[in-house]
Amino acid sequence: MNEQRPRKVWRQVHGVLLLDKPDGMTSNTALQKARRACSAAKAGHTGTLDPMATGLLPVLFGEATKFSHMLLDADKTYRATLRLGSTTTTGDREGEVIVERDVSCCEADVRAAAASFLGEIEQVPPMYSALKHEGKALYDYARQGIEIERKSRRITIFELEVESVALPDVTIRVRCSKGTYIRTLAEDIGNTLGCGAHLVALRRIATGDLMLEHAISLAELEALDEPLRETRLLPPDSLLAHLPVVQLMGEMEQRFSHGNPVRMEQGGVPHGEVRVYGQHFMGLGRIREDDTLRAVRLVAWHGGPDVVA
Repeated sequence: MNEQRPRKVWRQVHGVLLLDKPDGMTSNTALQKARRACSAAKAGHTGTLDPMATGLLPVLFGEATKFSHMLLDADKTYRATLRLGSTTTTGDREGEVIVERDVSCCEADVRAAAASFLGEIEQVPPMYSALKHEGKALYDYARQGIEIERKSRRITIFELEVESVALPDVTIRVRCSKGTYIRTLAEDIGNTLGCGAHLVALRRIATGDLMLEHAISLAELEALDEPLRETRLLPPDSLLAHLPVVQLMGEMEQRFSHGNPVRMEQGGVPHGEVRVYGQHFMGLGRIREDDTLRAVRLVAWHGGPDVVA
């Protein structure tokens, strides 16, 4: 008789895992492996990395998923290596080379070209992207050889440092706004230099205030005993650490916990989003112009029983 595999127990786990995604793995595969390792019933990630990209992939479990928008909207920081002199179908090393040119620029030219992209710029999203056109991802059209006209989008390059130049390769460090495609930035820098370029390495080193140096690899996570894996999680409120704190007690705590507005003292915490605490972290709130605190996202620490599947 075939032995039955033991059934998996999915637990109510809440927190943020800073994962160092490996090369060659999709973000969803990395998410599912981390979720299984932590036996988390509910999980999501905050900003996809291409399979060839490595680095920081914050994985959210349980109630932390309610605050994923905080990281989706956050600035991202990358270290990228561009190869000058050739362009590819995808803008990175995974595509086919379509044009090759001589690289006649010098280091000073590279630094000047990179500096020209600082600040607010217009960027046309690449065809090999998950953006939708008539309900279908652009990369699906690209694989069929179909070019779809794309509108440019305004993005911001906050910092762009050339870390090394060893032609034809150039390594840069970029801090940028959400929606920035580093592949496209690499191509645009190459076009400015007149020789073209594509991306050969990409590593995300920060998402907002979350840093890669605090991340764990999948291999390291899976090597830990299961009870220790949960110790690597940050609490859900770590995603709101940049917001002012409101502390509630008694009736005010009760009202807020049921989604009712709470009258705040004038001149206390400024209007806008706040993180709210009672006896424990309660969720995300917003203080309106009329000085009432209203719930935006409430946490439910007892989100249901464990699930066996």
